[in-house]
Amino acid sequence: QVQLVESGGGLVQAGGSLRLSCAASGRTFGSYAMGWFRQAPGKEREFIATINWSGSSTDYADSVKGRFTISRDNAKNTVALQMNSLKPEDTAVYYCAGSRTTHVTGRADEYNHWGQGTQVTVSS
Repeated sequence: QVQLVESGGGLVQAGGSLRLSCAASGRTFGSYAMGWFRQAPGKEREFIATINWSGSSTDYADSVKGRFTISRDNAKNTVALQMNSLKPEDTAVYYCAGSRTTHVTGRADEYNHWGQGTQVTVSS
């Protein structure tokens, strides 16, 4: 059974940084793309960032491009999201997700494994 466990969320002031980490177990981690999504209260879950199986290709939502960086370490079965220049509108529950594909994708329906989520709160 695949398990994804996020960590690193918390409370930070606007302009600050946080680093989220996701530990994966239960399948061949390095064979699949990974992604991060977020969901704010009263809003739908939205795509944030994705990385392909090898880490050679990434893609980001326009709202976080230039501020967030996704990376992965296949030897450690982890994927990270470095978040800089945080804004109050980045406040949400952040989810790590494992894709059924090898390539980058922002489509939630191409992800078949999800973590429980970690709360990120950015104060103004």
